Amino acid sequence: METILSNSKARHEYHIEETFEAGIVLTGTEVKSLRAGKGQIRDAFARVENDEVWLHNAHISEYSHGNTANHQPKAARKLLLHRREIRKLFSVAAIKGKALIPLAFYWKNGKVKVQLAVGSGKGVADKRETIKKRDSDRELQQTMMRRR
Repeated sequence: METILSNSKARHEYHIEETFEAGIVLTGTEVKSLRAGKGQIRDAFARVENDEVWLHNAHISEYSHGNTANHQPKAARKLLLHRREIRKLFSVAAIKGKALIPLAFYWKNGKVKVQLAVGSGKGVADKRETIKKRDSDRELQQTMMRRR
């Protein structure tokens, strides 16, 4: 599993409750642009519309060697999931305070996959707690390395 893009902000902003693996419908120039690592999913989110899951606000840069048929960078992209997963996501996303967030794009067997998560927003205190825990873990690691 080779990661193409990751959403570094997602785990800081949300409590991740459950993750799903989804395929994504892409054009040729989008795939070539992703191979070059040209994309960003920091502000992206997913939405269930008409029994389909769509990824919005994911920026995949235009392919530099593309022609006039190049793709739109911020176009909505369809995510491919099983029907039972879509129903589950629909019921979870209907709850107030829940969001569908892409955590990463990665390669699996030559195909681009999206790691989609269900999360609820963190408050300011929760974010501070996360930062404190991360800092204390880092200090612990550094002390352990010094003792060796």
